[in-house]
Amino acid sequence: MAGPAKRSDKLKRLVAVQRHMEKMAEHELAATTRHRAEVNQSMEDVIGAIGSMEPIHRQFSQHYAERFGRLTMKERQLAGIQQLQEMKVLKERTKADRLEENMKEARDHEDREAADDTISELIEITLGVQMIK
Repeated sequence: MAGPAKRSDKLKRLVAVQRHMEKMAEHELAATTRHRAEVNQSMEDVIGAIGSMEPIHRQFSQHYAERFGRLTMKERQLAGIQQLQEMKVLKERTKADRLEENMKEARDHEDREAADDTISELIEITLGVQMIK
């Protein structure tokens, strides 16, 4: 059975989990951005069809107008979702950065503590050798 885990090791695992959460949020944002681009392309296609001089398109002008309205509403919804996801990515990144800073500080503290222990042991050995003489 291993000894107690160091604080820096625990924080290192937390940093890894938090970075994974950040990546997941980035992937969600990327999917929303792609979906929004598809909606915008569909809106452009509908506008092209509405402005077309071909007789077939004029017959469906009411349908196109309704479709454009639905696409506009969908685009607004996606814009709101994208804004929330951007804030989430920033929040997750900030958390990970803070955890990483804490991990580095803990590691530095542990290194200083280990160096202090080594120096104390050397002093004890030196004093022990001098007492024997």
